[in-house]
Amino acid sequence: MQLEHSEQTRTWQQAVRAYVDTLLIPNEVEAELNGGELPASTMRKIQDAAMALGLPGMDAPSGQGGLGKSMVDQVAAWEVLGRATNALCWCFPEAQSWMYEACGDSDYQLENYIRPLLEGRRREAYAITEAESGSHEVINTTARSTGQGYRIDGEKWFVTSGNLADFFFLQARTDEGGDALFLVDKDSPGIEMVDNPLFSHTFPSHHPTYRFSNVEVPGRNRIGGPGSGMDYSRSWFRHERMTISARMLGAAERMIEEATEWARQRDIQGEKLIDKQAIQFMLADCATELWAARLMVYEAAAAHDNQEDLKKLHTRCSMVKLYATEMANRVADRCLQIWGGRGYRRDNAVERFFREVRVDRIWEGSSEIQRMIIAGALKKRGLEGM
Repeated sequence: MQLEHSEQTRTWQQAVRAYVDTLLIPNEVEAELNGGELPASTMRKIQDAAMALGLPGMDAPSGQGGLGKSMVDQVAAWEVLGRATNALCWCFPEAQSWMYEACGDSDYQLENYIRPLLEGRRREAYAITEAESGSHEVINTTARSTGQGYRIDGEKWFVTSGNLADFFFLQARTDEGGDALFLVDKDSPGIEMVDNPLFSHTFPSHHPTYRFSNVEVPGRNRIGGPGSGMDYSRSWFRHERMTISARMLGAAERMIEEATEWARQRDIQGEKLIDKQAIQFMLADCATELWAARLMVYEAAAAHDNQEDLKKLHTRCSMVKLYATEMANRVADRCLQIWGGRGYRRDNAVERFFREVRVDRIWEGSSEIQRMIIAGALKKRGLEGM
């Protein structure tokens, strides 16, 4: 049940799949049973292989040293990366194309922040969400002009990978009006991690809360012009929603494969479990929904490559994230049920996926937010404009 990709896309996806099968999946259980952590030597081997493949530069322009991959190729990579649990596929930084657009007029920003991401020398985290954030983005963090730069005050929640990062992409409200993005070094005076809660999943990447108190940021660390912060944040959201959706395809595929193989082997009252009609119905629904999601995700990826209208792309990203994340959660529930008590063990990939894919319906815009975006586009432009 595969799409007809070009030979280039197939070759690329197979290379990434080999990386996942040989370096990520074999280390999942050890990571799960050790708080998400792997030995330093193992992690270095995994990261070096990611660098050799060029994974940090999938979206970076080829003229800047990246791979300049199409969105279809990027989705193909993230689909197979999504087959691994415990966020082991997050072992590399990402130099995304929007960063070069946003920082293109600043050699300083490119040399000190973006190029080091591409080369794996630095790690980034996004400090956007705040305690009051919910149905709509709320930015109460302030960046007051000092003449030479800005003084940042506020608190950021759920800063994913903050514990591993060297710097933040931080969104703040300026006294000039509007939001702006800033590059903020994590070791700057006035930055304090005030909470690092445990979550349902077992990831090496944590989601801490940081407080920023009178943090001095040079003017050259501001990204773009007045009021451009949310534009770049939306670019990041579109990218993240596409890659999250792609990961859900890989997660669902692996769960279906493992549940099917288990059902083939499991004897129940003289029959194989897979011959029970109730099990057949669950597997059939899983396979059908995965196929539908795969078609949606790759169509949206192709639309990006064809440079379709930005408003349409924004809506499609919401559609695919909504459907793919909801699909993966339904698949996880059914597949765990098929495994029965064995499916509830932490050394079972389905159990880990059951916990891990739940958050994908929340972060980078909850399912409810995606529905609001989709309905808003329908109201403004109708079906033809989506």
